Amino acid sequence: MSKKKPAQKGFWKKAKESAAQQQAVAKRNKAAKTKPLDKASESKPSESKPAVPVEKTPEEKKKAYKDGIIKTVVPAFIGTAAGFFCFFQLGSGTEFPWLSVMLFVIIFSYYAQRLAYPVIGLDLKEFGKKDWFYVEFITIDFWLVVWTLLLNPL
Repeated sequence: MSKKKPAQKGFWKKAKESAAQQQAVAKRNKAAKTKPLDKASESKPSESKPAVPVEKTPEEKKKAYKDGIIKTVVPAFIGTAAGFFCFFQLGSGTEFPWLSVMLFVIIFSYYAQRLAYPVIGLDLKEFGKKDWFYVEFITIDFWLVVWTLLLNPL
């Protein structure tokens, strides 16, 4: 007598069962979240309120726009000046490692901007890491582009 093996479940049948199990678990978790566990948890808010964005006045918007332009133009001038300096002082720059030249430009531009922004009227306390990264990125971009364009013959 031969015994027949039970038929194996197909792919789709397994997938449907798995989806049904996941839905049941999700319903259970949702129900558990809505029920308070004890009296102490009822007094505490379970969800923090999202921060409401503060509307800026037209004067604040205008100042932020002006500051953004200054944060773009000043590094552009510093990067352009660094490109001309590197072209006239270093030429092609083959006698120095390029990383050391770039590090010099970054350090010089950082301190030049720290001195220039208060004179222009920008508050350095408002600068975050993201702002410093942005202005240094603009400086390095302009430095590389200007120096590269000057090194290439017409």
